[in-house]
Amino acid sequence: MSIEVNYFAVMAGAVSNMVLGFLWYGPLFGKQWMMLMGFTPEKIAEAKASGGKGMGKSYFIAFVGALIMAFVLSHTLVFAQSYMKVEGVSSGLSTGFWMWLGFIAPVTMGNVLWDGKPWKLWVLTNSYYLVTLLVMGIILAVWK
Repeated sequence: MSIEVNYFAVMAGAVSNMVLGFLWYGPLFGKQWMMLMGFTPEKIAEAKASGGKGMGKSYFIAFVGALIMAFVLSHTLVFAQSYMKVEGVSSGLSTGFWMWLGFIAPVTMGNVLWDGKPWKLWVLTNSYYLVTLLVMGIILAVWK
């Protein structure tokens, strides 16, 4: 059995991830995220002075990760739609939610439990992943 993948929808899902990340960690919650990450004004000034050296590579790798996430979510969505006998927005939302709850939320708790990051940072980051998976799920579900 082969699963048909809409590569345009996968690409759109990956782009939505990057756009949402730009908004989430920029104008919406950027200052709060920097504070929770422990970025000092000196570190921020140093990063600005370097002219964003290495940022292109980081964004490229993040985009590849977003493509992989959207591609795998598209496969998971096919199984969820078949098993639950639902389609459309609700199937995208439920699949995105369950993938977040089962894989993202528990795994990232290690950042708090073992790496000493604050729970507020976990909530901020995981809210981003939840919204990202919901948006990707909708895109993949309705764009067949």
